[in-house]
Amino acid sequence: MTRRSKIVTAVLALLGLGGFAAGLLLPRYYRQRPITLVGAVIQEASNPRGESPIADVEVSAIGGLATGVARSDVSGLFKLVLRPGVRQGQAITLLFRQPGYQPLAIRTFVGNQLYIARMVPVQLQSRASPLHPSTAVSNVLVRYSVQNTTKATVGTAAKTFQVVSTANVPCGHGSPCSPDGRWKAVRASTSLDAEKGNIFENPRVSCIAGPCPFTRIDYEGLSQSNRIFTVTARAWSGTATFLVQAEVVRPEVGDAVQESYPVIFGREMNFSLPATAEGPSLEATLNGVQIIFPLPPNPDLSWVDCKVSLEKGQTKFYRCQLKPGYRFR
Repeated sequence: MTRRSKIVTAVLALLGLGGFAAGLLLPRYYRQRPITLVGAVIQEASNPRGESPIADVEVSAIGGLATGVARSDVSGLFKLVLRPGVRQGQAITLLFRQPGYQPLAIRTFVGNQLYIARMVPVQLQSRASPLHPSTAVSNVLVRYSVQNTTKATVGTAAKTFQVVSTANVPCGHGSPCSPDGRWKAVRASTSLDAEKGNIFENPRVSCIAGPCPFTRIDYEGLSQSNRIFTVTARAWSGTATFLVQAEVVRPEVGDAVQESYPVIFGREMNFSLPATAEGPSLEATLNGVQIIFPLPPNPDLSWVDCKVSLEKGQTKFYRCQLKPGYRFR
């Protein structure tokens, strides 16, 4: 039982109504819950690849059948909440308005369905007889940088250490013992230091001399910075010698410039940037002049308007629409 149904049941109990009345009224309560219409707004196009989502579209219903006005998000999604009392199967007219597009009215019915609205850009009407010559946009390039880590090999660090123990000594209370608990053991530790600015890779430890079958590595691990490698070993049947080794490398961090081309359909272009991208910009040729445009968090450039959405893994997806007076060449 949901929280709301529990509240309704509690109110009925306070009014002195029993479970029978609650059973009659609860279904009616659920039938009167507001209905939400869910849909998407896309651009009308002859080619499905040109049916791009439209953001910030104002969605409403004629006759006050909705509780308010909804707006589509970057993906074109909208959710319009209807007033209580509006029933399934009831006729409804949805209105869609957005500057740059023809207003759209859709006569439909309230039901369990997805509502798809296709809006016609105003630019499509004016392209046949432009009042002013348009600015040609070409050679569009997305440029950004990411941190790139390279590693220079310094060499290999190596060190030996011994664990001195005596064979066949019974293990006493509180002493380190062999894994089976029979024999007294001795522990010893050592560390390797890669030195400042360096780190270890592929650290390893091996028993190289003595009664190696009667030894055990209790611990081997790198520090958080990967600079220190520490080993603890145990022996219980004589002196054992261990070899500790690791490759020493020096990480070098720099910026690597990346370039990509947006995908262009009609008057829209799309591209994405990884979460690690820094200093993104758009490079484009406008009427023969090459210009670099830095990309702010909410890009609204002189020639294009972009909407940004966060995708999986913090990837940024850009959906950009040419402004009136510009055309892709």
